[in-house]
Amino acid sequence: MALVIAGERSGVGKTTVTLTLLASLRRRDRLVQSFKVGPDYIDPMFHQHVTGRACRNLDPVLTSEAYVQQCFAHHSQLSEYALVEGVMGLFDGISSLVISHLSFAKDIDAPAASRRVGQRTNDKGQITDFASTAHIARLLDLPVVLVIDCSRLSGSVAAIAHGYRSFDPRIKIAGVVLNRVGSDRHLSLLKDSLEPLQLPILGVMRRQDNITIPDRHLGLVPTAELPELNALIDRLADLGDICFDWQRLLPLLKSEPLSGSASSSLSPSFPVRIAVARDRAFNFYYQDNLDLLQQLGAELVFWSPLEDAGIPKDIQGMYFGGGFPEVFAQQLAENSSVRDAVKTAILKGMPTVAECGGLMYLCEQIIDFEGKSWSMAGVIPTSAVMGGRLTLGYRRAVALQDNLLVKANTTVYGHEFHRSHLTLTPTQPLFETSRYDCDENMGCEGWGLPANVHASYIHQHWGESREIPQQFLKECLKVASSGTCI
Repeated sequence: MALVIAGERSGVGKTTVTLTLLASLRRRDRLVQSFKVGPDYIDPMFHQHVTGRACRNLDPVLTSEAYVQQCFAHHSQLSEYALVEGVMGLFDGISSLVISHLSFAKDIDAPAASRRVGQRTNDKGQITDFASTAHIARLLDLPVVLVIDCSRLSGSVAAIAHGYRSFDPRIKIAGVVLNRVGSDRHLSLLKDSLEPLQLPILGVMRRQDNITIPDRHLGLVPTAELPELNALIDRLADLGDICFDWQRLLPLLKSEPLSGSASSSLSPSFPVRIAVARDRAFNFYYQDNLDLLQQLGAELVFWSPLEDAGIPKDIQGMYFGGGFPEVFAQQLAENSSVRDAVKTAILKGMPTVAECGGLMYLCEQIIDFEGKSWSMAGVIPTSAVMGGRLTLGYRRAVALQDNLLVKANTTVYGHEFHRSHLTLTPTQPLFETSRYDCDENMGCEGWGLPANVHASYIHQHWGESREIPQQFLKECLKVASSGTCI
């Protein structure tokens, strides 16, 4: 079983409902594994803060349908309860020009038997909600709880619930959670309207003025920046104790492993130390990526470009994830000893992966929303400028040259989500990119000079692309084998 929390649209309160359920379960000392549909980084941080367990992303675009099933089967069977938070509205996905794929496609010049290239079709009508919450619910055969924002409706709630329940008969709507209910009279009108549908009301959440999770230009403010978060979670747990029909919910949340084998284990073969930047400025990492590095034999050394006086000792590689370096640009700039150490290590040959925020940190400058310039590591000869335009979406990227992570002509799939742009484009970019769901060209991007650097705006999930972390660690192992001390 397990349960999917879906919304009838974005902004209805899915995350609040999910966190309320998780907080109440943890207060009951229940072991619960959470999952998040899509490429989100911040919502999983909140899940992990509540449950004490890393949240896992379920995204068939970045990985594959088979990986989504394997990931869920493996991690859900390790806990008593499992909960999946959806993305956007229940049926909001993408029209799939690419019906299916494996995220890593080998060199197109290799023999056909050794290639793994996704099947493509121009019939976009076959799947129109690919990677949606509904798609994940079908893949995992899980029931759905529909969260409805009732703040501006009463009798119309029945039309919404009926429409969502009947739209796709493969989706099993277990019940609804009525969110932002205003008064007892309001609730009575909602219940009267829903009664003919015989659709269970599994929760009623009143309008809460004292429960607010702050946000900014890329979504919620990450957990590390919220000193009052524990108090907020306690209030959510209090709310969860009284607002849900636990007698009906607990059996639905009970975790049972899916049929099929879990993800295969890896044989450690790369005994190297990787410095992973993780603090308030850099915290966008898929847990599966970190797990893969460790399973392959790497020791991960977490450190802070904000707080530490230098990079960790005796390392053979660096990994800078995304995050909010623009918010902490002044503090990053003032830590000149770290900036200098990062630049020196890279120029000496340190293999380095930098995604989005990490890319920005390797630039010469970050120019913030107020137009102020802050010096960064200076490895890449360009500046990152913050602006109002949001670059967002899945990408299909073809490598234009051999680089730190992949060979030329390799296709990878990723996701962009940023409000910055670079003042200069690379003369030898890593990728030619296009939208995932059509052939619209999105231009060339990514920096691979020096050759030991892979710096890109595109976030990648390596779950179906294990060759990528293997290649990264091979390069790190060369540093270790050479005896070079960086």
